[in-house]
Amino acid sequence: MLTTDRRMLFAGSAALATALALPAAAQQAAAPAAAQPATQAPGFYRFKVGAWTITTVHDGFFRRPVENFVRNAPLDDVRAVLADSFMPGDQLTIPFTITFAQRGDTFVVFDAGNGVTAATATNGRMIANMAAAGIDPARITHVIHSHFHGDHINGLLNAENGRAFPNAEVIVPAPEWAWWADEGNTTRSPEGQRPTFANAARRFAPYQGRVRQITPGGEVLPGITSIAAYGHTPGHTIFRIADGAEQMIFLADTMNRPEIMARRPEWQIVFDFDGDAAATGRRRILDMVATDRVRVTGYHFPFPANGYFARHVSGGVQGFMFVPADWSSAV
Repeated sequence: MLTTDRRMLFAGSAALATALALPAAAQQAAAPAAAQPATQAPGFYRFKVGAWTITTVHDGFFRRPVENFVRNAPLDDVRAVLADSFMPGDQLTIPFTITFAQRGDTFVVFDAGNGVTAATATNGRMIANMAAAGIDPARITHVIHSHFHGDHINGLLNAENGRAFPNAEVIVPAPEWAWWADEGNTTRSPEGQRPTFANAARRFAPYQGRVRQITPGGEVLPGITSIAAYGHTPGHTIFRIADGAEQMIFLADTMNRPEIMARRPEWQIVFDFDGDAAATGRRRILDMVATDRVRVTGYHFPFPANGYFARHVSGGVQGFMFVPADWSSAV
């Protein structure tokens, strides 16, 4: 009995010694690998404009076919421009990025994002990414809107259909408000945009008494001025954030993906209310920011959605090229 126990002890000791002698990599290989999460790190990025802290917050994305995205150009031409930017020619990914600006007690968000979406949706990530960035919706003092398309105003409401930004004043361009508040304009609007009338009424309702209309072209708040950029919608407006000599411009939907719309500013997309006006304004604004070398943020730019525009010839057409700002781990 004693002999058997000794043999078992010696055999067990030898096996243990062999296991300890194996390289660490071999031992790890024997264990099942944990599945890698199918998500990225939280989407937020900060930079400074004078005393302003600018934070871009990712709100997810959606995909649509490239076909019928541009209304006034052959599909092959659109695909050629996409190929130049190493983008697929069949599906177009459209990101959403919200711009925040904070200086002292003033904390502004430009547009409100997609709001509450289904758990399986690829958009509606703003609130989670705000939390990761340490931004409490209750700290927001002003929500400044560029226009009233759903991906810009749906986030005004929380899951209980109450105010997502409970302490904020809501600032809107007067021409945008006037158009969508008048249901008599329904038949004068593109069919695909007609649901905006009811959606805008619903989203702004909890903010009754907190909405301020502004005329584009003037000061909105100290350090923030508005610039008319009509065409994408009747009152589409962009905003300059400045502190002394330092400035940036939130371009909103002056263009969608810059890889397409900056290279060919004359192209008109399916989401434009007045394509001719949108294209004219887009070229004017791109010329301004390229000449002045102004940093910009854009709602549908690749994250972190900030950078510059330089003049660029594409297909024999004088256009512009988006140059992302240098990424920095320090604010």
